[in-house]
Amino acid sequence: MSAVWVIAGAMLAAAAVATMVRMLMGPSTLDRLVALDTLVAVTMCAIGIWAAFSLDTTATYSLTALALITFVGSVSVARFRVPDVDPAKRTEK
Repeated sequence: MSAVWVIAGAMLAAAAVATMVRMLMGPSTLDRLVALDTLVAVTMCAIGIWAAFSLDTTATYSLTALALITFVGSVSVARFRVPDVDPAKRTEK
């Protein structure tokens, strides 16, 4: 049964590394925002796996807090972000 926990941890670590690469190399702010949301989702999965492994349900309260904060943050950034425009291609009207 411990092999399941090791495999789950390795898969989450690989997902976190891939997400961090996408976050660092993202060409636009929205790509980085999606990568940040994905990283938070991976973190939430890791907390859920830890709660299942340790049989401790007190960690699940942080899942609710992360879900609410991430949603509000994503909506705020998507609503108030400045569009990515190349200054060389900008035309004055």
